[in-house]
Amino acid sequence: MSYWVYSLVRNAVPEQRAAALRNADWIWRAEHTLHIAVESSINHAVNSVTWLIVGMNYYYATLHFVLTIGVLVWLYRWHPGRYAAGRLALFATTGVALLGYYLFPLAPPRLMSGEHFVDTVVVHHTWGSMASGNLADMSNQYAAMPSMHIGWSTWCGVIIAMVARPVWAKVLGLLYPLATLVVIVATANHFWLDAVGGLLCLSFGFAVSFLWFRATPGRLERHVA
Repeated sequence: MSYWVYSLVRNAVPEQRAAALRNADWIWRAEHTLHIAVESSINHAVNSVTWLIVGMNYYYATLHFVLTIGVLVWLYRWHPGRYAAGRLALFATTGVALLGYYLFPLAPPRLMSGEHFVDTVVVHHTWGSMASGNLADMSNQYAAMPSMHIGWSTWCGVIIAMVARPVWAKVLGLLYPLATLVVIVATANHFWLDAVGGLLCLSFGFAVSFLWFRATPGRLERHVA
């Protein structure tokens, strides 16, 4: 349900191509000033390994939603006392991100002209991305800031690290957003700073949840009293 609401609202934001491309140029210049503008090198390096970039394309298209919904279901079924706090953090994160799409339209690197980024979905004809290829007309192409791939994957990682008991599960949870960061950059769907925007939105989401429940999800009782 949250996926469809998110997609509906995100795509209701008007596409502002000129402003989005100007903002992309500004972000790219800012990253050069900060000496972190290496997205193009990563994009080209990973694109040269066909099996790896194809896998990343499918990762980008699917895990964003599948794992987020999976963690929500896991909380609801096995940690019902923590579910509401976790869900509020996720919904607040998504809500402020949607405001960001409206106020700061941003083209992804793959749509910039003159920077020679590779649109890996188009080049490798992979299925499923709402951001490019055959499904591009169904999705707002200029909503790259903030990155909800990072916002949602980090939400998953933090919740798993807070709540799961096995150490291996905690480690995998924390590695998930790091892997997602590599994927969104390698596929030229986001800048590094889009990821920063996603983390800021997530911080807002957890702050709202903490203020409402007076505790983090991990500090709440596992079962409803």
